[in-house]
This record gives sequence, structure tokens and C-alpha cells, in this order.
Amino acid sequence: MTGSATPDSARGPLTIVIAADTFAPDVNGAARFAERLAAGLAARGHDVHVLTPGVTARSHGIFREVVEGQEITVHRPPGWRWYPHDWLRFVWPWRAKHYSRLLLNEVPADVVHSQSHFVLGRALTRVAHQRGIPVVATNHVMAENIIDFTMLPSALTTLFLRLAWADAKRTFDMSRAVTTPTRRAAEFLESTIEITGVIPISCGIEMRNYTSDFTERERHRVLFVGRLTTEKHIEVLLEAVARLARELPDITLDIIGGGDQRRNLEQIAQRLGVFDRAVFHGRVDEEALRAAYTKADVFAIASVAELQSIATMEAMASGLPIVGADAVALPHLIHDGENGYLFEPGNVDDLADKLRRVLTADPAEYRRMQQASLDGVEIHDIEKTLDTFEKLYRGEPL
Repeated sequence: MTGSATPDSARGPLTIVIAADTFAPDVNGAARFAERLAAGLAARGHDVHVLTPGVTARSHGIFREVVEGQEITVHRPPGWRWYPHDWLRFVWPWRAKHYSRLLLNEVPADVVHSQSHFVLGRALTRVAHQRGIPVVATNHVMAENIIDFTMLPSALTTLFLRLAWADAKRTFDMSRAVTTPTRRAAEFLESTIEITGVIPISCGIEMRNYTSDFTERERHRVLFVGRLTTEKHIEVLLEAVARLARELPDITLDIIGGGDQRRNLEQIAQRLGVFDRAVFHGRVDEEALRAAYTKADVFAIASVAELQSIATMEAMASGLPIVGADAVALPHLIHDGENGYLFEPGNVDDLADKLRRVLTADPAEYRRMQQASLDGVEIHDIEKTLDTFEKLYRGEPL
């Protein structure tokens, strides 16, 4: 991996340009991480600029925006909706380098931090590399996650994936360092595109923002937070709740998040006879989200494509036991039998059994799982994440 030497002003404030193909007002894990990163760096005195698509093709320009309580500079070239997706916006690829050059002409960047290897992240990496500006790249996505939205026939998906990962490798080879949220995700990336030295760095959360509830209570509230998309496999949660409803008559499932699968999932809930138990809240503000974590009794996630899962970390910081699929990075957060349970991906009976164990555990065992979640999430505090990225920006050893 390549990059210029650390600037002489290494110990002073840095000028950092973040390329984020998804950012506020988008609601997803990658966007939330980019927002927390930008705000955290600004709070430490760095000059932070974010390059991200405009909310519409007409609402473009350079703005001072308040993100997580911090004012940062956001450069928004014209953004266009990708209509097969419920919120995704993009900049025309053949214009992305143009906007990247304009930004770097105006901003004396010490380092560029790319949040994706698509469009803006890809373009800004190439322009920065040409100018000798060091690049740190973070991968938040598996190319497989976007297959549903490419509109390609199934016969072409294998070719698409091969080309996407080959291009990702070319982008990452221009970077000083490549990071991803967990060790499992790093191993996946290294084996998929044959690079080495991928660094696992947690996305991080502000633990102080979340409240746990250790009072003894009747346990029946299952919570899911995330995008309502196919790779989340929320239908598996609905089926598990339907099976448990026969023996746990008060069980409910709160589903927080928006997405293209909402109508389909509501129809599934209706067919399973749990429409009155499954509450689709849609997108909610931060205050309502944190309150939902505190009120819940167990957090459940059936996704098989998580590179970390910020929602799972937020649930842990709220003192919730977790039941999640034994896939990709979730076992990095869920230690089976300690702060909850892992279940076989797609296995409704196994998921129902693990949820039953949590919801019917005796009070001492339940509190033990709560505390294990709180203990396990401590290493994911955002301040540790910021410390690590600052070292990478300055070219310091970790």
C-alpha cells in the first residue's frame, strides 16, 4: 500500500477529507459511522471535510452542517436517486473525479479517508493518490449486499461481483492502510481480493448515550433495529415470534427502521398471524431509538451479511442480551452463552429456542447476560476508535 510521508505538523490538527457515498440524512450503519467519525474528529480540533452526494440533483454546494453536535464542512455535488433502492443516492461516476479535484484544489488535505470503494470513495482515492496525499480506506460493504439493487439478471451477478471486487482491490492498493470493523471482516476481505494487512477497527459508539435497565420485569419485548432489506432476513424473526406466541402469549416484536421490504414483511406478519404483535415503527429519532433499546428485553438480528452491526453494539450498550445469526461478524459481538446466543442462520426453530432461553431465564441469569453485554461493548467506545484512526492518519505505528 502506498502514501506520502507523515506531514511535519504531525502532532497538530489535521485537515481530513472523508469520502462518504452514504451520509446524513441517510440512515444506515456506514452513514452513522461516517457521521460519528467526522464529529469526533472535529471535536478533537481537526478540520474535517466530507464529500458526499447532494440530497437532490439541485441541492448541491458546500455547506456548514451540524453533525452529532459538531459543525463540519460538507461538500455535496449533485446527487441522484437510485430508484430500485429506497434511499440510495449517487454522483454520476464520470463526474466524481471532477468534484474530487475541485475539493482537493480548495482544501489542503493532510489525509483522505475513504468510506467505500464505490463512486466518490473510488474517485477521491485516485485523485489523492495522484497528488501524493495519503489515503486510509475503510470497507463497510460486501458487494453481495447490493446485488438486489443492481437490476442485473442473475446470470450476470457472478461477473458483476468479480469485477466489483477487482476494482475494489485496485482502489485499496492505492491506500496507506485498509481497515474494516472486525477481524472476521478483515479475514473475509483478505481472502476475497488477496490483499494483506487489513486492520480491524471497530466503528465505535458513544456508550454514555445509552441506558440499561436492570429492574426485574416481565420479559416479552423482542427488538430489531436496522434497514428492512432482504439480507437482514427479518422474516426469520417474524416466523420465530409466531412459533413462540403459542407458549409466550405476551411476546412482541418491535421493528425499527425503514426499507424497501416493509410492505412485504407486513404481509408476512399478517399471514403468520402476528401482525398485532409485530410493530413496524419505521425510522425514529435518536431519543426514541435509545428509549426503545432501554425498554426491550432482548435484541435479535438474523442478518447474514454484517461486517460489524452498530445496532447490535447499541443494544449491548443498553444492557440487552443478544440473539444473532452465527454469520460473518456477529460472533465477534455475541459470545454464545455469555451475553446471549448465536443461532444457525435461517433456522427458525433454533432462533425461537434461543429467544425462549433469554425471555424465560431466571432473574440472576438474565442480569448476568445483561452485564456481559455491557462488559463486552466497552472495547468499542468511539474514543478508542478515534485514537486509532488518528495514528493511521499520521502514519504512526498501531
